[in-house]
Amino acid sequence: MVTVAALIWLIAGAALAAGEALTGDFALLMLGAAALLTGGVSAATDLPVWIDAMIFAVTSVVLLLGVRPMLRRRYSLPPALPTGIDALPGKHALVLEQVGEHSGRVKIDGDVWTARPLDATEVYEPGTTVTVMQINGATAVVWRGV
Repeated sequence: MVTVAALIWLIAGAALAAGEALTGDFALLMLGAAALLTGGVSAATDLPVWIDAMIFAVTSVVLLLGVRPMLRRRYSLPPALPTGIDALPGKHALVLEQVGEHSGRVKIDGDVWTARPLDATEVYEPGTTVTVMQINGATAVVWRGV
């Protein structure tokens, strides 16, 4: 006969494992597995509740510190690739109109942008290849580099 404590552990384990679908962090899955294991032990034996709690605690720690890091490494997603203006820093640009402190235009990946130099004392002539350092509003901040 399944005890009330075993039934509670099994329901808690199923709920935690189902809750993992909302987080994807493997923490709830580990706690759910520990609760299911505890529920199984509780159903098979007639141990006091405090021993069930100890089984749950030890199993949770082992799963969270031992199994979870391996699962996270195995199933982690690669970092998202930057898109839009976040992808422009680091790209090369061709100077179309002289880039100085107050004016200039460059072509980045086929698009024409207003530009200014990173160092306000520098001026880049048309035909020069520069590197986009940042995007400030609708202006590309560029640098010739070495």
